[in-house]
Amino acid sequence: MTTYIYGIAHTGHPGLPEGMGGIGQPTRPVRVLRHGRLAAIVSDSPEDLRPKRRDLLAHQSVLDEAGAGGPVLPMRFGSLAQDDQAVLDVLDQLADHYEERLRSLEGRAEYNVKAAHDEQAVLHQVLAENPELRALAEANRKAGGGTYEQKLRLGEQLTAAVQGREASDGIEVRRALEPCAEAVSTGPEGTGWLANYSFLVRRESAEGFVAAVAELRKTQPHLDVRVHGPLPPYSFVDPAPAAPAAPSDDAARAR
Repeated sequence: MTTYIYGIAHTGHPGLPEGMGGIGQPTRPVRVLRHGRLAAIVSDSPEDLRPKRRDLLAHQSVLDEAGAGGPVLPMRFGSLAQDDQAVLDVLDQLADHYEERLRSLEGRAEYNVKAAHDEQAVLHQVLAENPELRALAEANRKAGGGTYEQKLRLGEQLTAAVQGREASDGIEVRRALEPCAEAVSTGPEGTGWLANYSFLVRRESAEGFVAAVAELRKTQPHLDVRVHGPLPPYSFVDPAPAAPAAPSDDAARAR
């Protein structure tokens, strides 16, 4: 039976609630495989495993529950091994690496921050900061909207100005929040987002990080800032090349 891997923890990890289910329909019981100083949180894998929302959420639910009991290295959704023995072999081969990564992430969580422009608010701000654009918009207004060419010119200049703000505002999001985190990982670009960062935050500093997000929203009202967390540190696991799989924010995005 193929073994599905959720994450790796210390062998002294308290484990999970009795009978907790993981991926699959019906859900596969989650169990812990221990070897030396390490443990792998696993279950059997269904033959037709696909990245369905239900299973993505189940994967993250197991990691959230496990993370509440101590540091866990979250593995990518779909991490598979031939069987339980293959998982134990990897724990044996990469013991030093996994132990170092667990120490580095203990007491820390990931917060994913995405930011986008509030369209109307940023247009007002761009016009307020640019006298030439403001004059052009006013001239068009007085001319009943202006000619097609005038409207096109204004639209092109407004678009260019807003795009310029996207770059600077993305930098501002990172600048405002980075001092409250131990590490930052830049996420993939996505349609509609001008910034996508993951921050590694000590759990005792989480209140300060959340306060910094609130301050950012207050000082930059033209930004729509969204935060997901605390999450398992998907973006800060550094698996060795021979590990079963790499970390991912797939489950985080399913939230």
